[in-house]
Amino acid sequence: MKSRPHDDATVESFRHDPELAAAYLNDVLVDGEQEELMIALRRVSTAFGGVGEIAQQAELNAKTLYRTLSPKGNPELRSLTAILRAMGLRLAIEPLAHDDHPHIPFIM
Repeated sequence: MKSRPHDDATVESFRHDPELAAAYLNDVLVDGEQEELMIALRRVSTAFGGVGEIAQQAELNAKTLYRTLSPKGNPELRSLTAILRAMGLRLAIEPLAHDDHPHIPFIM
């Protein structure tokens, strides 16, 4: 059996399992580091055809998208939504567990 780089195997896993790609991005979001999120988005974009393909599907300029998905990138919400949609993903908001924020009252 031939070995291959870890990144290649990861990208292939994302391509075949969009739920895994979503879980990966959500894990990155937990820490809230924007630089890490941009790197993660670029890695996931590779699984869905690469930055050029994602730019075309999201109707964004490829050169701008390369910069956006750099560690210093800062996409607008509209761009982020279009990028995720082009990868078959979406942005969602979920409540934190009550234990994570005890100062927020629990409402039933």
